[in-house]
Parts: sequence; C-alpha cells; structure tokens
Amino acid sequence: MTLTIREYSDDLAQHFHDINAEWIEAMFVLEPLDREVLQNPREKIIAPGGVILFVEAAGLGIVGTCALKPTGGLGYELTKMGVRESARGTGAGAFLLEAVIARAVEVEADPLYLLTNRDCAAAIHLYEKLGFRHDAGIMAEYGARYARCDVAMRYAP
Repeated sequence: MTLTIREYSDDLAQHFHDINAEWIEAMFVLEPLDREVLQNPREKIIAPGGVILFVEAAGLGIVGTCALKPTGGLGYELTKMGVRESARGTGAGAFLLEAVIARAVEVEADPLYLLTNRDCAAAIHLYEKLGFRHDAGIMAEYGARYARCDVAMRYAP
C-alpha cells in the first residue's frame, strides 16, 4: 500500500477531528480538552507553532493523523494520534509516527513526550519500538491534563 504524508491545511481539519473522535469515543469519553483541540486545530496547535500531519493511503484517502503541540520552551507533546479502524494493520500508524518523530527532531523538541492510557496497548508498543520510554517525571508534570491518562512517555532514542 502506498502511503504519503500530508501537511495540515484547513481543508483537512475535519479529518483531524473525525479520526481522533472515532478512536477516543470508541475507547474513552471525549473530554472538554479533546473537544477544544479537535474543533480548533489551527488555533490550538498550528498557530502556537505546532504541527499536524496526516497519512494518506492510496485508494483509501486520509486514514491517520498526529500532532505536535508546543507546551513551553522547546517542549512538545505528541498528541491526537489516530488511525481509522479501517486502516489499522496497514503500517499507516508506524509510517505516520516515524514522520512525526522526524519533524520533532527537526524542531529540536525537548522534551518530546506523550500521554496515553494503558488500554492503548498496541499504540504503546509502537511508541516503545520507535524510542519512547515510560517517564514518571513527565507523568508528574503533565499527566493531570486528561482524566484517562495513566501512561506518560518521553522520547529517548
């Protein structure tokens, strides 16, 4: 399957919302912070200097998305990563995550971290495979943002 990375544009904002709402609602509950970010990606992620990337699969269209959200200083949160259920198992998630990590390295993100939940075992395995490590300091500093957060990881290749 041919996969392509696409940069954020306002015409892709609905995909950012829909892909993330799909997986969050399937596993958890959309929290107020989720809604705020998903409904206002330009304002909440792009305008402050963040990045949103998409993965497009030939014949399927946009199937995944992920954001790098600035959180102060050189810190970035890898957030709102999701792949449509119909495209899971195609390698689209790993392809997208590799592109997002490469972008984080370009902007010299430090720390690059993510917050998740242990129920997202497949995603956690992928994060570990690509260089993220569990980090108690990240949990202490950022983990309270989401009620569902019980895993915090920092990129440490």
